[in-house]
Amino acid sequence: MNKLRHLSMVLLMIAATVLTTFADRKPNVYILATGGTIAGTGASATSSGYTSGQVTIHSLLDAVPQIQDIANITGEQVVNIGSQNMTDDVWLTLARRVNDLLATDSVDGIVITHGTDTMEETAFFLNLTVKSNKPVVLTGAMRPSTAMSADGPLNLYNSVCTAADPSSKGRGVLIVMNGLILGAHGTQKMNTVSVQTFQDPNGGAFGYVYNSKPYYSLYTTKLHTTESVFDVSGLKELPKVGIVYAYSNVYPDVMDPYLHNGYKGIIHAGLGNGNIHKNIFPKLDEARKEGIVVVRSSRTPTGPTTEFDEVDDKAHEFVASWELNPQKARVLLMLALTKTNDWKKIQEYFRQY
Repeated sequence: MNKLRHLSMVLLMIAATVLTTFADRKPNVYILATGGTIAGTGASATSSGYTSGQVTIHSLLDAVPQIQDIANITGEQVVNIGSQNMTDDVWLTLARRVNDLLATDSVDGIVITHGTDTMEETAFFLNLTVKSNKPVVLTGAMRPSTAMSADGPLNLYNSVCTAADPSSKGRGVLIVMNGLILGAHGTQKMNTVSVQTFQDPNGGAFGYVYNSKPYYSLYTTKLHTTESVFDVSGLKELPKVGIVYAYSNVYPDVMDPYLHNGYKGIIHAGLGNGNIHKNIFPKLDEARKEGIVVVRSSRTPTGPTTEFDEVDDKAHEFVASWELNPQKARVLLMLALTKTNDWKKIQEYFRQY
């Protein structure tokens, strides 16, 4: 009896030790740096001019030592560019690297530092190609690292807090900027200079970061990450898709480059609810006859581009983008074209994602 009691006590002590160890273990967050304003430097602390992608990830981490209290941090410089120069090759590299890292037990979440110009596109691309429910968070800055009131350090800190927290799992790829937590599907850059530039004008922010912890009130119903059918692990390039912008008295010859240079898809950034100028309509029909998929989106910043309202999509075999703006519609169409050229199936993707 005494031996059993002693054994029970030993087992309880071991269990308590194990539980304490897991409770005290800091999560492991991997930071992938790509450059951008957060890594930019200016001539002075008050200068509005600066050059993106000058500071390495190690310098960024040194500027925010407090993140070491939140998680075990590993930094890796993927590229160091302004995001106006983002490419499909970098996207594919990021997707593969993120998937490789998250497939291991040693990484609990990922933060990607990124320029703000194309952050929403990169986030959406990863939202459709990452194959894990672990947190992936993009962040950046509207002011360079040398600015008097640089926003990058706090954005990086809040992003690590978000990526390290278990409540961030399963929410898709996130953007954390200026205290807000936003979803990849609906987020847009809404202002050229403001630190509060990123918003989801149709759906709202998922939550916010306060006192080093994320708080959530919304989630997306769109398919993403582990639910996504898109897999880029074996791809060396993405299908060529361009955007045609609509405006008053648009000339039909603006379409000619898209008809003769290997484009597989065209996004029409239309008027109002994706409306098409009479000068462009015949050219878009010609594109369909050539097997080029045409997606109607809108240059209007909010509201959906809906099916079968003012344009007979079925008659012309056009696809409606719904809530996706032209640049995000391009991302989804590129990935959709890796699966099918059937406009009906692609329309289904635009309803789901």
